[in-house]
Amino acid sequence: MKRKEQMEQLAEMTAAELKDQADALKESLFRLKFRKTLGMGEVVNDIRREKKTLARVHTLLNKKDGKTAEA
Repeated sequence: MKRKEQMEQLAEMTAAELKDQADALKESLFRLKFRKTLGMGEVVNDIRREKKTLARVHTLLNKKDGKTAEA
């Protein structure tokens, strides 16, 4: 999925959905790191992609929390 499409999809989510997405990404990162430790294939690019997606989710969560705090 391209970055712009991914950002549009994430921006449409509610704060609760973003929190669920963040939890799923953390779980995925844990599993990928475990696979890397065991030496099961090349997962470095997958780890990098998941980290970036998690950072995007946290950025959007902070923006949405800021809007609700100001209102």
